[in-house]
This record gives sequence, structure tokens and C-alpha cells, in this order.
Amino acid sequence: MYETGTASVKGITGNTLKMVAIVTMLLDHAGVILVAGGILGDNVIQEGNPWLMVYVVLRTIGRLAFPIFCFLLTEGFLHTRDVKKYGIRLLAFAFISEIPFDLAIFGQWFQPGYQNVYFTLFLGLCVLHFYRKAAGNPVKQSLAALAGMAAASLIRSDYDAIGIGMILIFYVFRENKKLQTLFGGMLAVVSSLSLSGAAALAFIPIRMYNGKRGEKNLKHFFYWFYPVHLLLLYLLRLSIT
Repeated sequence: MYETGTASVKGITGNTLKMVAIVTMLLDHAGVILVAGGILGDNVIQEGNPWLMVYVVLRTIGRLAFPIFCFLLTEGFLHTRDVKKYGIRLLAFAFISEIPFDLAIFGQWFQPGYQNVYFTLFLGLCVLHFYRKAAGNPVKQSLAALAGMAAASLIRSDYDAIGIGMILIFYVFRENKKLQTLFGGMLAVVSSLSLSGAAALAFIPIRMYNGKRGEKNLKHFFYWFYPVHLLLLYLLRLSIT
């Protein structure tokens, strides 16, 4: 399990890293749901609109969230006592979050054409599980990776195949932080080219992680934050449009 550690340990704990991820995610979604979906509406790309800069700044900051979540998923996989229970929890929150996600992003109760990020994380966990089981067999490991990427692309989960690739990079290079940062950073840049590759900045807080979970167990808070904040942002958008 994670070590709890003490205040004298340098770096940041897993709880702090999770807070960085959810704050940057909140800013990203505020840009999408409130600014683009509410304030700007159809004028999201209108030159000279001051809210356009607000939108770009929020989305740029928000690019940091996903690589951090991928890193934390890999850490969770490496430390969990029960991968099956971990996977069930991720899948349960994927379904719990789908209606809030569809309402917030698409303004519909059900949008089958795109799935929330919990589905990506669940598929990533499955890939890690089968990849580890196939240790020593590169063919089976490659098939596990390709199957996960194909599944993410097929259901169009958030970040799709790139998300699975990011999770795999964190796992494969878990013992080599330099290569993990190099290849993960390159993929992060590719995933956020439209925003100057800002996702690569996520590796700054990731490299500050000290391997400690933190004093308090905030697991339930972090799981519930995703669907709840989407629903609240959707309701707030309704109040300003």
C-alpha cells in the first residue's frame, strides 16, 4: 500500500497531486461548459472577444489534468491489493458519470458517440492487468495494448487510444523516470498540440511526487468529484444562458 509518510518528506503526496489534477480539470471544464457552452455560445471563435482569451487560458491549464490522472491510475494499479475491485469501482463511476458528462458537454441526457474519462481509465487498468500477466511475452503484451487502444477508439472514450498509450508509458517506464518523462511528455505534447503542447507541463508536479499517499484517505471525495462537478457546472450554465 501507499506509505503515509510525514511532513518532513520532500515533494508532494498523492493527495496533493490529485488536488492539482482535479483543480486543473475543473478549470478545463469551466472553460468548456461555462465559457464556450454558455457565455460565448456560437461565438467561441469570434476574434476580439475577451472571453475567448479566458477560454484558451482555462483549456490550456486544464491540459495538465489527464496525464496526472494517468500517472495516479498507474500508481494505484501498482499498489492495490485487489485489481478486480479497483476496476469495478472505476467502471461503476464511469456509468454514474455518464449522464452528468453528457448533460454538461453535449446538453443531452444520453450521447452515445463519446464517453467520459472514467471509461478510458477503466480500459487502461484492464490493459495494465493483462500486460503484467503477459510479462515475458511481448506478443501478448502488444496484443493487450492494441486491444485496449482499439476499444477506447471504438467507444470513443475521452482521449481514446492516446489515453491508453499514456497509461502504458507510465507503467512500462515506472523504473526509469527520465524515459517516462521523455516519452510521456512527447505523447502529452501530441495530445495538446492545439494548445501549445501544454499537457507536457503535467510532468512538473508528477516528478515532484514523493511516493506517499498523504495523511487522509480522500478516495471517495476524488471519485465523486468528477460526476458532481460536471452536474454543478451544467446547472450553473443553465442559470446564465
